[in-house]
Amino acid sequence: MPIYKKPLLILLVLLAAAGGSMIYGWYGQSAEVVDSASGQETNGRAGHVLTVYVTGAVNKPGVVCVEEGARAADAVNACGGLLPVADRDRINLARPLKDGEQLRIPEKQTGAAGNPAGAAGQAKSDHGMVNINTAGEKELDSLPGIGPAMAKRIIEYREKEGGFQSLEDLRKVKGIGEAKFNKLKDKICL
Repeated sequence: MPIYKKPLLILLVLLAAAGGSMIYGWYGQSAEVVDSASGQETNGRAGHVLTVYVTGAVNKPGVVCVEEGARAADAVNACGGLLPVADRDRINLARPLKDGEQLRIPEKQTGAAGNPAGAAGQAKSDHGMVNINTAGEKELDSLPGIGPAMAKRIIEYREKEGGFQSLEDLRKVKGIGEAKFNKLKDKICL
């Protein structure tokens, strides 16, 4: 082989190795991030996957695809894990996921005087609205037309269904009809 072809051969081998590494990096992950504009998986693998939108106190919030039967912890790990400010006491990382759901990871609350930071039931937003996905019985009971029994039913529904996906989902709780929902809708948030 002529001497001037050896550097070209070495360069070709290095480029092939780099290309192989890039392909392995693209296809070697178990949970794939989805292109949020198109909603399509980035690797196009067939199979049963769940698409979940993870927001809040995670390293890389966004839409991820996880295998069917995955738990909240799997989606969080696909987003790079929890941030140090994540409130682990207000999220059940062991609960199963559903396709199309939004998984919100709450941050620890800074407590007011006499109320420790991250205390359960901290669910008032900056606008004085009650977050129906994080509120405790006390906060829910403070809403018009919601007593202790109804507050318990809201929490039971939330835990069973993995949270409320929209405000209108509150109507699915036994005892909350259109009239009661209309009184609540301006005082609640997700």
